[in-house]
Amino acid sequence: MQYYADGFHAGDPTVAPVDPSFPPRDDAPEEVDVLIVGTGPAGLVLAAQLSRFPEITTRIVERRPGALQMGQADGIACRTVEMFEAFDLSAQLLSEAYWVNETVFWRPDPADRGRVVRTGRVKDTEDGLSEFPHVIVNQARVHDYLLEAMRRSPSRLAPDYGLEFVSLDRQDGEEYPLEVRLRRVGTSADDLVTVRARYLIGCDGARSAVRKAIGGVLSGDATNHAWGVLDALAVTDFPDIRLKAAIQSGENGNILLIPREGGFLVRLYVDLGEVTAENRDRLRSMSAAEIAEKAAAVMHPYALEVKEVVWSSVYEVAQRLAGSFDDATDAQGEVARIPRVFIAGDACHTHSAKAGQGMNVSMQDAFNLGWKLASVIRGESRHELLSTYSAERLPVARELIEFDREWSELMAGAPFDPAHPERGGVDPTVLQEHFVRQGRYTAGVATRYRPSLLVNDSRHQHLAEGFEIGTRFHSAPVTRVADARTVELGHVAKADGRWRLYAFAGEDEGGFEEFLRRVEESGLTAPGLTAPGLTAPGLSALGLSGRRGAGALDVRGILQRPHPDVDIDRLPPVLRPRVGALDLVDYEKCFTAATRAGGEDIYRARGIDRRAGAAVLVRPDQYVADVIAFDDPTRLTEFFTRFLVGEDADTTQAPDGAIPTAEHEEIHA
Repeated sequence: MQYYADGFHAGDPTVAPVDPSFPPRDDAPEEVDVLIVGTGPAGLVLAAQLSRFPEITTRIVERRPGALQMGQADGIACRTVEMFEAFDLSAQLLSEAYWVNETVFWRPDPADRGRVVRTGRVKDTEDGLSEFPHVIVNQARVHDYLLEAMRRSPSRLAPDYGLEFVSLDRQDGEEYPLEVRLRRVGTSADDLVTVRARYLIGCDGARSAVRKAIGGVLSGDATNHAWGVLDALAVTDFPDIRLKAAIQSGENGNILLIPREGGFLVRLYVDLGEVTAENRDRLRSMSAAEIAEKAAAVMHPYALEVKEVVWSSVYEVAQRLAGSFDDATDAQGEVARIPRVFIAGDACHTHSAKAGQGMNVSMQDAFNLGWKLASVIRGESRHELLSTYSAERLPVARELIEFDREWSELMAGAPFDPAHPERGGVDPTVLQEHFVRQGRYTAGVATRYRPSLLVNDSRHQHLAEGFEIGTRFHSAPVTRVADARTVELGHVAKADGRWRLYAFAGEDEGGFEEFLRRVEESGLTAPGLTAPGLTAPGLSALGLSGRRGAGALDVRGILQRPHPDVDIDRLPPVLRPRVGALDLVDYEKCFTAATRAGGEDIYRARGIDRRAGAAVLVRPDQYVADVIAFDDPTRLTEFFTRFLVGEDADTTQAPDGAIPTAEHEEIHA
């Protein structure tokens, strides 16, 4: 990481200096730009993102009296670890977590169906899928990481605990169009707190009061199948207790076994069978000891002795989804007005826990929304940007529901018995094959956003086939020219709301240099500027226009020749910019493809045309927006003019909250 750009300061460099123009507020502001309800994974990722912008007044409230101590979710997908790297949280996460390296499969012994035997072993994630592993860590610790990131941010943001959402009124045309009423938990119904906000985000769970306030409904079905969940410290002779395991027994149901962090803790998802009107109450009231007894029966002939139960629960699988993730988009996807209220995480999609996707998809919801809110509030982008949140994340949630439905059915199915094929059941081989086939999805890297306001067409995709437009930027190692250090290229992208442009030079660097000259002239990299000849009116008022290195676009160059052959002083100026209050030189903008460790270079690994080169444009949430040919530089500026605010643009909201017709049409172009 880089620091001291504005001058030396003693102490922990990971704690961001406070901007004297926007000092942290100790009070609970009654007028805010953004009010977040709920401190679950989605709410905290959103708060951590917005806390990096001290000029944005953010408040996050939670009905619980304090931070979460024991969470339910535990799986962190590869893609989510990539996101945590953008918040500088991946190192701590990886040091604490259990790394899921392999998954094993157990089935009834054909010679004695009362016993289980191991029948398969696969890599949990395929090689090369991500530079990060799939890991397991308690949800409460994930919250702790994000709360710490908020405390270290320039705004020093902290949650306001003991407050629950009550009601909402929207009055368009006001500076703060949302009037939100909150209540102090444990006090009388009349003890209300009123907050006026520009935007409200409901991250308040499956029973979301914010969703209900905007007329949202979760639709879907329950599967009428129950599972018991047990976090325990246990002693067993089961040989794969420290590997993720899918266990199918002959007559006693199934288990999904997940080792936990710390070396001793284990989570067991135990199949409790079909739920009926007659047994529902009994299943819901099952004790931890009864769940453990059921687990031991599944694992026979292996013994399971539970020494301590850390947490247990019983739940019924249900898959439900909201029709829209904001207060302005109807079920057909039509946007009638500027969205002001959003929902994220369990507030808009619920499903089983066994796919390990709930917390991950929820946090990706928030990462998608956070930078868009910041860009609009700071005056950089038009309001249409906000309508892309529901348009992009709703299809992702639909895919999640369908995946979870199929996976839950497979996990709950009785194993196929060759002696009695008429009984049906799930062939264990099919279960293993399905797991392998869905590896990209469970790793969180299968999401692809369709062409839209923020995702361009594939005209130049052939120049960088491995950076598929609409998918997350797949990092690879490169060597930094200035200090000869091998680094992951994708790790230069931080959660600061900036776009990234990775320019990969061709064999003739002339086209590369000319392209970068045109990019610099466009104004996209200049402080306070957002597009050619366009400025964000709000930035000057916020005192941001004088900041060096704070442009909308962060440019990085990658060369094919060895790093000793590169003369830094002869690089294009955009790759050695002056930054910070002291006008210092940033030496970390240029890389070479060859790494000190050798092996496949990034051009080969990501299918980049060595002769022509290419530029890859990446959104603030790490998704590829476009691949651009060096001889088509206007494509870049044309892309940004779709949504960035012009110098003479009117960024105020229409009195009725409606989006002007021309701008509304642009959303669906």
